[in-house]
Amino acid sequence: MCLAYLIFKCVFTICVIVYLLFRQLRTNAGEVCFPGGKSDPGDRDAVDTALREAHEEIGLSPDQVDVVCTLFPIMNKTGLLVTPVVGFIEASFSPRPNPAEVSAVFTVPLEFFIREAHHTSYSPPGISGLLHSFLFLDPETGTCYQIWGLTAILAILVSVLALRKKPEFEIGFNSADPESFFLDNLNKRISKL
Repeated sequence: MCLAYLIFKCVFTICVIVYLLFRQLRTNAGEVCFPGGKSDPGDRDAVDTALREAHEEIGLSPDQVDVVCTLFPIMNKTGLLVTPVVGFIEASFSPRPNPAEVSAVFTVPLEFFIREAHHTSYSPPGISGLLHSFLFLDPETGTCYQIWGLTAILAILVSVLALRKKPEFEIGFNSADPESFFLDNLNKRISKL
């Protein structure tokens, strides 16, 4: 599984695109996430998968994305290996959500994910690290979205790496060396399979 972590400049700040999954989907219905999904046989790599999924889900053409990097793989709650793909897009991009999959598309400033104001976390049993949650009020629509779990930790991770700032709250990993925590966690989960 690959996620396209789409970053763009929006009026003097750096933002990310996230969306709300259609509530009638079989998995993760009604959750906020980044564009992405499982690889298809025709996909060459994680970047191909992320770009194809972003095109299918929000109408973002692959040639509109300047891919910067892929991050280290992270295992999600169901055991799928997720490879985040980070890229820049133009602020002028206008999403065309796939109505069968996506209920809403919105942008969140990266800075939001290092501020304590709308953040909560706890340490659930059986999980290494903290489970993070943010409440984001979309200024354009007035809709409040909960961004939590894998989406939240990836947003924190990319915010720490891109902004080179430590969050105002405990994140459960060393912000100067996040890769060690995530790779150790991945190896622990793999050893239990």
